[in-house]
Amino acid sequence: MKALTLAFQDDPRFAELKKHRDESGGIHHVWGMDRRITPLLMEALSDTKRFRLIVTYEERRAREIVEDYRFYSRQTFYYPAKDALFYSADIHSNNTVQERLEIFKKIAEGRPCTVVTTIEGLMDKIPSISHIIENILTIKVGDTLQLDTFSRKLTTLGYEKTSIVETPGQFSVRGGIIDIFSLTEECPYRVELWGDDIDSIRSFDVESQRSMERVEEFVIYPSTEMVLDDVRISKGIAKLEKEHKAQAKLLKEQFHTEQYARLNKMVESVLEELKEFNSTMGLDSMVEYFYDDTVSFLDYFPTDTDIFIDDPERVNQRAGAYAMQFGMSMEGRLEGGYVLPTQANVLYDAKTVVARLVNRTPVLLSELYKKQPAWKEQYAFQIDAKGLVSYNNSFEDLMKDIEKYKKKDYRILILSPSATRGKRIAKNLQDNDVMAYFTENREQPLKPGEVRISVGRMETGFEIPECHLLVIAEGDIFTSKELKKRKKLPKYAGEKIAGFSDISVGDYVVHQNHGVGIYRGIDKVETDGRMKDYISIEYAKGSKLFVPVEQLDRIGKLSGKDGARIKLNKLGGPEWEKVRTRVKGHVEDIAKELIELYAIRSSTQGYKYSEDTVWQREFEEMFPYEETLDQQKAIDDTKHDMESGKIMDRLVCGDVGFGKTEVAIRAAFKAVQDNRQVAYLVPTTILAEQHYNTFCERMKNYPVNIRMLSRFCTPKEVKETLEQMKSGMVDIVIGTHRLLSKDIVFKNLGLLIIDEEQRFGVAHKEKIKKLKENVDVLTLTATPIPRTLAIILYGDLDISVIDELPANRLPIKNCVVDTSYRPTAYRFMQKQVAEGRQCYVICPMVEESEAMDAENVLDYAQLLQSEMGDKIRIAALHGRMKQAEKDEIMGAFAKNEIQVLVSTTVIEVGINVPNATVIMVENAERFGLAQLHQLRGRVGRGRHQSYCIFMSGSKTKETKKRLEILNKSNDGFFIANEDLKLRGPGDLFGIRQSGLMDFRIGDVFQDSELLKKAGEASGEILREDPLLEGEKYKLLGEKLAAYVSGNNLETTL
Repeated sequence: MKALTLAFQDDPRFAELKKHRDESGGIHHVWGMDRRITPLLMEALSDTKRFRLIVTYEERRAREIVEDYRFYSRQTFYYPAKDALFYSADIHSNNTVQERLEIFKKIAEGRPCTVVTTIEGLMDKIPSISHIIENILTIKVGDTLQLDTFSRKLTTLGYEKTSIVETPGQFSVRGGIIDIFSLTEECPYRVELWGDDIDSIRSFDVESQRSMERVEEFVIYPSTEMVLDDVRISKGIAKLEKEHKAQAKLLKEQFHTEQYARLNKMVESVLEELKEFNSTMGLDSMVEYFYDDTVSFLDYFPTDTDIFIDDPERVNQRAGAYAMQFGMSMEGRLEGGYVLPTQANVLYDAKTVVARLVNRTPVLLSELYKKQPAWKEQYAFQIDAKGLVSYNNSFEDLMKDIEKYKKKDYRILILSPSATRGKRIAKNLQDNDVMAYFTENREQPLKPGEVRISVGRMETGFEIPECHLLVIAEGDIFTSKELKKRKKLPKYAGEKIAGFSDISVGDYVVHQNHGVGIYRGIDKVETDGRMKDYISIEYAKGSKLFVPVEQLDRIGKLSGKDGARIKLNKLGGPEWEKVRTRVKGHVEDIAKELIELYAIRSSTQGYKYSEDTVWQREFEEMFPYEETLDQQKAIDDTKHDMESGKIMDRLVCGDVGFGKTEVAIRAAFKAVQDNRQVAYLVPTTILAEQHYNTFCERMKNYPVNIRMLSRFCTPKEVKETLEQMKSGMVDIVIGTHRLLSKDIVFKNLGLLIIDEEQRFGVAHKEKIKKLKENVDVLTLTATPIPRTLAIILYGDLDISVIDELPANRLPIKNCVVDTSYRPTAYRFMQKQVAEGRQCYVICPMVEESEAMDAENVLDYAQLLQSEMGDKIRIAALHGRMKQAEKDEIMGAFAKNEIQVLVSTTVIEVGINVPNATVIMVENAERFGLAQLHQLRGRVGRGRHQSYCIFMSGSKTKETKKRLEILNKSNDGFFIANEDLKLRGPGDLFGIRQSGLMDFRIGDVFQDSELLKKAGEASGEILREDPLLEGEKYKLLGEKLAAYVSGNNLETTL
């Protein structure tokens, strides 16, 4: 913001600092400024420089600086370091690689930017930026492109070849069409060939797979930091084998047979990955085998880059601690035969990195002064700047201060994140005889005595006395509410819809007219004197069908479990037509079920709630965070349903911690405003208590009577609650299955909220159905299921999806490691506990025997206790415990009376423990991906960085492929989709357990369109004739009545 930097440059001490630095050079130490104000100093000092590098001591502080600095420059980015714990992990998170590569791209292109990183980000050895630049590909319309050569090049650049492009870092080839999703682009691109010439390039939507915007060219950056061609691989392998031979000989001579065998196995696995798959996955620690000229990230920046060290003393301490932590980890792994000596040498030591920074003459920034000999400090400058004390909604105090500062000729800037609210503040000041005005011009200089209100987002304001500058943030005026940024909408926003699945040679496919066959590739066939591309499909007894490529829409990929035997149809035989007839009948059955469900809902009038009251708006404004866009849409959709007069049946899907409960709270408050009672049904007692406390805290300033029904209540409390529910005195009741008892009577139940309905048993669900007959229903689920599957499983519901990470929530760092990492993981958890945090360990489940399951957990907890010592309290949790025991343990864990909880998957639905930062899942290959994603959601709920460690002893390619999906995306719906594809849809399609999958006609994603169309058709029929009594639909009504009377109707309600 130019207006602020210009004002700050009038500070005499700043002017002296800048002049001295420009004339004398050397290392300057600036102190006395509040840490929130240092971005202003950095921007003012280097506003003419192309690059700025800011180095701090921890990731949270780095991200805080990024948010603060973006007020002055939007081109500010965080560069993540590789975590020491995960350095040699089998699979890393794509997020870290993507963030790093995006910054490499900006530097390579010379685009001005500010980069913020931790000291660890400068310590790892990486290939120089010249290797990135020399491997950039530019694709232009009209260029010649050899498909095979180009595909090999993309593989060398780290791209994964898949049948369909869904996430960054993938590409696919389909005939003469190449889809590429670069890690550094917002959307993928589709290249269409005419022969060997590039005919067109279009961006396309990853969800629908539909082309969008035509472009003339696009640039492809590597999707890996190590680009290994054949020559580099050969040299690296030679160096690796030489070192392996020497190290193996040493271990053998020392009679360390176990370590010797382990080292041989590790090297064998690495060589297989390199020789057969050209894969660099998990090879970060081997960078020195392939590159002789490794550098620090610091070397990526030109010599004239301005470098700032935030809190230099802590940065120096962190560098030493990180190097020591990594060294200890690698020393143990080296002795155990897990790594080779060169792998333990992938970091620059702390003194080297600090010395390199000193050579670049950085500016040191501290709040309090302490001489920094390690940083060769030469000059010290104090600049006084202080934060503000909140006005706590006192507009009167604000006006007094403004008048006081105006008399001193202060330049006063008030910032509001909203132009509407900014204009309102200006008008309120003007109405109270304070000369103030609103403008969105951020460049216009501030004048002495001027009071300006402008658009901008800043957490807290500040005062700089020397230059007579006062900045007031909106949060300083009204509340202590934390102002957070809205998530940016994707460039191409829209509803997610299922696209077609692309195919690879050898895949089973279904042709709509000819049935199941095997895709054999694209063949060129001469027709009418021209060579054309045809899709080749092999059927039973070797017969082949050639399909023109333009008829690709008639073919679908057949999904199923790996290794399942699938019978091919005979080309031209009657079998497929019989299948189609049977399928048609089953689709009609599903349509009848939807019609019956829709008829019941359509023929019953729901309660029409009034529009939002003043209390409702005030209540929502008291929410201490800014809603994400998805969350706000779910809230708006829910309130719209309630005001429409129809019976609401809405499902809110969202990962744990994404804000579903707030949607329910606002819906409940709205219901209470119209004197309707609310029942909130939860699966566990401990969850009921947590939600009860949350509701009480949110509604404490309003006359809302909230009660809880669970085992934690005394008989007297239960009796009192039941009487008040019956009389209507209770507004909101929160409870477990106790709410489904026969003695429960409501006077005026208007809204039923169900948290994780799938967690209730069959008998409970039957009772829920009766409750749902004539009240509005809001169902919340954290289970990440695809949108189309949700429609099938839950019936004809309206669905809201919340898939935005809440603002200021750090993404979970996760990795897949082998069992050799267990000691390292234990040490890491001990470190987390020492810092006041907590950890989960998920033990393998043994489904055949609950007794064995319990034994595994108890044995593991005992073993872990001996490893970690008596100072850390460890407890075990498993399914054989009584509910009271489970609740007691989870309650103690929530209060941090237990530091490490060893458990089976019973914690999938548990209480919110923001202090838990690590979850380690043993034998991760035994779990479904959706379940692992759900478990991962137990952490990452607080302000500290969280970690998820998937421990797997399996080395199979299938396991690696499945677990790698978790690192491609944090989107639970994408993960569940992929899990279904890998494990097979089984009997999930349709409403019955027998499902349409028995007929082998496709997968749940493609054929769900039939169900959706049936539902849409049902709706149109019922809108025209709700009772099916007219001549047009009379026969349908009779058939439906006969069908229902036959007791064949099964719905998910």
